[in-house]
Amino acid sequence: MPISIALIAHDTQKVDIVALAQKHQAILSRYNSIATANTGKQIQAATGLPIELVRSQRDGGDIEIAARVVAGEIACVIWLFDPDQGQLIAPSLLSLLRLCKIYNVPFATNLATAEAVLQSLAKSRVAYLIFNPVAGQGNPDWDLAMIRQILEPQIQLKVIFTKPDVSPDDQAKAAIAAIQESGSASPDTDFIIASGGDGTISAVANALIGTGIPLGVIPRGTANAFSVALGIPTALKAACETILTGNTCIVDAARCNNFPMILLAGIGFEAETVERADRDMKNLLGALAYLIAGAQQLLEQKLFAVEVEIDGSVTQFQCGAMTIANAAPPTSVLAQGLGEVIPNDGLLDVTIAISKNESLNLSDRLLAIDVIGKLFTSALVKTPIENEVLVCFRTNKIKVTAIPPQKVVVDGEIIGTTPVEIVCIPDGLTLFAPLVNSLITVRKTAESY
Repeated sequence: MPISIALIAHDTQKVDIVALAQKHQAILSRYNSIATANTGKQIQAATGLPIELVRSQRDGGDIEIAARVVAGEIACVIWLFDPDQGQLIAPSLLSLLRLCKIYNVPFATNLATAEAVLQSLAKSRVAYLIFNPVAGQGNPDWDLAMIRQILEPQIQLKVIFTKPDVSPDDQAKAAIAAIQESGSASPDTDFIIASGGDGTISAVANALIGTGIPLGVIPRGTANAFSVALGIPTALKAACETILTGNTCIVDAARCNNFPMILLAGIGFEAETVERADRDMKNLLGALAYLIAGAQQLLEQKLFAVEVEIDGSVTQFQCGAMTIANAAPPTSVLAQGLGEVIPNDGLLDVTIAISKNESLNLSDRLLAIDVIGKLFTSALVKTPIENEVLVCFRTNKIKVTAIPPQKVVVDGEIIGTTPVEIVCIPDGLTLFAPLVNSLITVRKTAESY
């Protein structure tokens, strides 16, 4: 759907078009405004809105706008003209009117019709698409073209490309500020879409926590664990269609040392595995990179002492891996000790792989393989696992200290080392999700072990 509004006014009508822009400034801020030179400068001075200036109408600015109509970039044209000069501007006016008729673009020539058109546009859906062009293994140009093809007939997309020197979190915050300034923040109006891997989605989600602004997810990463965990389609077309339905759900979020955490934190084994599976390895092998890295790490993993603090009570373990999950797909096997990670129960699922030995011997490593298999089965049948090498419980807040300090991975990204403090944020995030989603329940539980 086009995202530009074209504005033209004769000298005798400039006061009216400036007043119109001031009255509907919030609506215009949701769009890219294009105006002939003198008209645009006056609107810009009066409203502070960024206006794309073309030539004056006398120098062919209306022809430039006509070309944009043909290109499919214009949502509407507002041309307030002086009726006493009708004969002078008739050819230009009729030419633009003809093109708007052909391309089905609303054309307003007086204040009453301009008001009606702008009020109609206020109800349209606008999405800020934060797009990571280096995510995954696909062709980003093809992916973006398909996203536009599916979404733009119904949604006006403002595409924001991620950059190495700018955090997607900051890009999302700028989009949120624009949405809040326009006064729109519901599934029927403005929202944000994140397209990339779990790191990009996590960063964008962090900015949205607690805002109520919906997040659309178009996964294009290596694992796409967040989408799998929440039942959001991982196929690009199906993910776009999920956003078009407008159906939303509310899930928990979390923070780990103030880093956003929508999935899980891994300490020890999982963090080392993620670090092994570098970008080159993931580009070459895809999700298989994690499996190979995990097998390598299992042979080298060392035990560490961990101190867990919950509600002032401290417990110590000797372990090789620890996972704290807000949401997790079945493939995140080290999070499955309780059989099912519920994404909207207000609690974190903690699974600790412990050992009574001082170091991991061959027998321990073989036992770990057996336990991993049982954890995967536990996730499939949604039944807690009982095993002497696992400690599993739920809590809304946890602090973890390790000796020696251990690397920590949050949502697929290494954030540093222990100690960490992780806090659940109940009902923190609004997501577009399939209408029937068995992975997101309305259950609330205070279960804790």
